[in-house]
Amino acid sequence: MPLNIAVLLSGSGSNLQSIIDKIEQGVLDARIRLVLSNKNGVYGLERAEKHGLPTKVVKHTAYDSREDFDAALVQLIRESGAEAVILAGFMRILTPHFINSFPDKILNIHPAVLPCFPGVNGQQQAVDYGVKISGCSVHFVDEKMDHGPVVIQAAVPGLHRDDAKTLGARILKMEHRIFPQAIQWLAQGRLSIEGRKVDVKDCPAPMVINSQEDSALVNPGLENGF
Repeated sequence: MPLNIAVLLSGSGSNLQSIIDKIEQGVLDARIRLVLSNKNGVYGLERAEKHGLPTKVVKHTAYDSREDFDAALVQLIRESGAEAVILAGFMRILTPHFINSFPDKILNIHPAVLPCFPGVNGQQQAVDYGVKISGCSVHFVDEKMDHGPVVIQAAVPGLHRDDAKTLGARILKMEHRIFPQAIQWLAQGRLSIEGRKVDVKDCPAPMVINSQEDSALVNPGLENGF
């Protein structure tokens, strides 16, 4: 049975699109039951509507506290029938109430090789630091920002000529591959958490991508279709 998911976003939703694409290709065993945003008019909502997906806007500014806002989100997600929550550029820190409502079922994508450069503007932080290796991480969500156990990471080169836009574009290509892969493992029940470590059942070996367009190291490796 497909995994019923809710996708939360605050912006353009390019990672939402990668998830939709993999579902429609029959590669990702998931069903998007709800796309939630805390902002009106973002392109991510338009992407969802183009594919006939249910959407909802819940403005955090309409609530007196983070707890009240998160309680409203939890209610909508539960009513949608979603079992897991996917944070695809959702620019809010979740409260314990939200996290405890979906234990070990919340995944986030971050544009850095954690624990380096948590928080906003990870690409700019990497450029400013002058790193030679950057990348992205999919992790389970806990009560701290960009802190939960890591599921999969991709490393890409940081080049001398890079600015945040060029490095970010290189990272984003890998985000669009590793995020659906991590969701598929969650859907298949292949992820287990032991302390800070995530075990992937029948874990694929690390893989190197070295094509004319892309170069990356991915661990665990990607499976067919991702």
